[in-house]
Amino acid sequence: MPAPHLYLVDGSSYIFRAFHRLPPLTNKHGLNVGAVYGYTTMLWKLADSLNKADGPTHLAVILDASESTHRNELFDQYKANRPPPPPELVPQFPLIRDATRAFSIPCLEEKGLEADDIIACYVMAAKAAGWQVTIVSSDKDLMQLVEDGKVDMLDTMNDRRIGVPEVFDKFGVGPDQVGEVLALMGDSVDNVPGVPGIGPKTASKLIQEYGTVEAVLAAAPEMKPSKMRDNLIAHADMARLSHQLVRLVCDAALPAPLEDLSIKGIPEAPLREFLEHHGFRSLLARLGAQAQAAAPAPARSALPEPSPEPAIDRSLYETVADEAALARWIDAIQARGLVAIDTETDGRDCVSARLVGISLATDPNKACYIPLEHGGDDMFAERPPQLDAALVLERLKPLLEDEAILKIGHNLKYDWVVFARRGITLAPYDDTLVMSFNLDAGGLNSHALDDLAKKHLDHECISFKSLCGTGQKQITFDRVPVERATEYAAEDADVALRLWHRFRPRLAFEKVTRVYELVDRPMVSVIGGMEQSGVRIDRAVLSELSAAFNTQIADLEARIHAEADGPFTIGSPQQLGEILFGRMGLSGGRKGKSGTWSTDQNELERLEREGVPIARLVLEWRQLTKLKSTYTDALQEQVNKTTGRVHTSYSLSGAQTGRLASTDPNLMNIPIRTEIGRRIRDAFIADPGFVMMAADYSQIELRLAAHMCDVPELKAAFAAGEDIHNRTAQELFGAVDRDTRARAKTINFAILYGISRWGLAQRLETTPEEAQSIIDRYFERFPGIRAYIGETLTHARESGFTTTLFGRKTHFPRLRSNVQHERQGAERAAINAPIQGTAADIIKRAMARMGPALAAEGLGEVRMLMQVHDELVFEVPENDVDRARDVVRRVMESAAEPAVKLSVPLGVEVGVGPNWGAAH
Repeated sequence: MPAPHLYLVDGSSYIFRAFHRLPPLTNKHGLNVGAVYGYTTMLWKLADSLNKADGPTHLAVILDASESTHRNELFDQYKANRPPPPPELVPQFPLIRDATRAFSIPCLEEKGLEADDIIACYVMAAKAAGWQVTIVSSDKDLMQLVEDGKVDMLDTMNDRRIGVPEVFDKFGVGPDQVGEVLALMGDSVDNVPGVPGIGPKTASKLIQEYGTVEAVLAAAPEMKPSKMRDNLIAHADMARLSHQLVRLVCDAALPAPLEDLSIKGIPEAPLREFLEHHGFRSLLARLGAQAQAAAPAPARSALPEPSPEPAIDRSLYETVADEAALARWIDAIQARGLVAIDTETDGRDCVSARLVGISLATDPNKACYIPLEHGGDDMFAERPPQLDAALVLERLKPLLEDEAILKIGHNLKYDWVVFARRGITLAPYDDTLVMSFNLDAGGLNSHALDDLAKKHLDHECISFKSLCGTGQKQITFDRVPVERATEYAAEDADVALRLWHRFRPRLAFEKVTRVYELVDRPMVSVIGGMEQSGVRIDRAVLSELSAAFNTQIADLEARIHAEADGPFTIGSPQQLGEILFGRMGLSGGRKGKSGTWSTDQNELERLEREGVPIARLVLEWRQLTKLKSTYTDALQEQVNKTTGRVHTSYSLSGAQTGRLASTDPNLMNIPIRTEIGRRIRDAFIADPGFVMMAADYSQIELRLAAHMCDVPELKAAFAAGEDIHNRTAQELFGAVDRDTRARAKTINFAILYGISRWGLAQRLETTPEEAQSIIDRYFERFPGIRAYIGETLTHARESGFTTTLFGRKTHFPRLRSNVQHERQGAERAAINAPIQGTAADIIKRAMARMGPALAAEGLGEVRMLMQVHDELVFEVPENDVDRARDVVRRVMESAAEPAVKLSVPLGVEVGVGPNWGAAH
């Protein structure tokens, strides 16, 4: 018989998450019950796992009974900075206790002890009895209790287990040393002082080296002179006090014996009475549908609807133009614990735009706009009343950087950069654009705020052009009247907040919490920092390239006109089509719906394969003219006058598989393997005293295919460091030479993209019958790939989406299209999406970890500048190249772990040079 499994629920964590999860809700008696409702649904979900595999046999909710404990006697400022609970939450505490008892679950609290201490005492008692324990919380203090095979944690908000590897991932030490790290770093939320100037990374490094706080303090006098050494010596007593404050009480008497926590099921009667009393109709319906079950389980068919919200009323928005109003809003935000925020600027470039105003929202229709730079074009123009920008930013900075206050925004990367330029690091945050993308990527809807407001709120937002106009008459936002600006800006914050209330509970319900929390959400600040850094450009190299391209383009035009027996506008598809299929009489052309001949890339490549010289010349002409206009000419104009660097703009929702997209300039379109592409990269240079470092994942999609399709031959080849295309050539053709390797390389990539026999025939310049024979041999040699393709398409057709190893969903509505080419295109994309998406997830995880890893090694001057496909580009001080290379390679190679353990190694190639071309 398996050992009992005790679940200990950190009730305070559940309560506050429930409070912030749903919008305000009142029951039929007029009482605020939003937190009660959210808490009840969360507890119900947990109770549903009773007596199931790995589920609890014993369960208790642990609460704080009083604010004063032995820690307050040790340090009277303990938790002094923590704001009181929101007024609308306080009356819900006794109702939450009622909810717990309605499930017939023990609700335990003890005067003089914090909930964490009670949990620690039960953990020790359960371990002594040979039980297994799961702590339902994500509280870092409780991570001290995790023990391999005996005690783990369950973070229900993010739907993940926390064991010893996850503790190591967070703190760099095991659970037994977490308290040592916490003592040195302190805790601003609980007002544990720690040692000034020592943050999580430094604390972790010290404990890794010395083992304990006392050992660190003993070694401090012998450390090399530094501010850290001085602080360790000067604040040794505070470090010791902090160590006492973070130490959990483990030996107090238990409020109830372990055996009393046994749960055999949830009796229906008390739960029904509680739900009827509060009028929770949807939960009552769920209970009624499962009245015969031993433990009622939440219906998985529909997410509980959020409580009704008032319609958007712009007349309720406030213009904040004096310090008293600003202070009132700051107090309201601190009490609420969250705020939706948006910035208004006088341009689209977040790196150079001037901050014009800030909008805030705390609840539906409770929104404001703080104008900062509205007025006329010159010093004599009348300016409306508004606060000084420096004063507003000074007052908002503590709030915007407060770890206890959640900042919510839409496309928050833009606002992050706007604030970062002014010395404010926005954190923690949620981004509704990223949430929408994680929930509905792949053709289900646009992720623009106005479109989401229509879809989810049935609301038409004020359009930007209705305020600022278009074309030559367009004005900048600072010239919009403040009254109209308030309606527009505050509405954006209000809408973002309402969307957040809808999206946040969907993340866990639709199982995309992991990709949101571990992959995409961290990217907001990471790519914001990259955009702010920018990259230096050598104008002289670009100017020389433009001149050379001009000469080559003129030569190509002359040769094209000679082939066509006369001049025409090469850039006109209509004229080119008439030349190719009219004047020259080439066969095989196809006309579009407009009646004009198609001259797209595929058509020209077909003609090139058939030996038509003009087709090759036009393809070269198109590439050169595009590269000249997009890069060699445009980059010179895109250099920021203030920074002297080019600042590309990355999009987190630009590619449905999760890959980043970039604009102004689009770095993804620079040719990868051509001489022209290398020459353009030569113009991306390092600052004096620095070099460029390029780190590229080697064949990451093929490696992931070997893992995800479970192909032993490919896994063995990668493990042995073999050339994977050589291995495929040997398997398919029985011999390896230049020709068979090139064909194998084409086949390896093409089949992962779901290529057809006709498509492969075109690429290999063979017959469809021979191409089918090659595909058949490929699947015979690697049956795992055939199985993967079949299983992926079956799942995608049934569910409408595919999933990466990290849980990223990509939806394919055209899989059910009646139009054959649309359906086949969706099938090809669906086959590749899990692999390409997982590759995108991995490089994003590497990017999120890179900054902390470099800082931990004293490499804070290393700047991550660009991400292009599977490559990261850095600017590195010349003296730090070797150390930086080691850190970059280590972080990239281990980026999947511990969330995903791959059965193949990730290879990373790192190059260094004075410019990107030399490093690539």
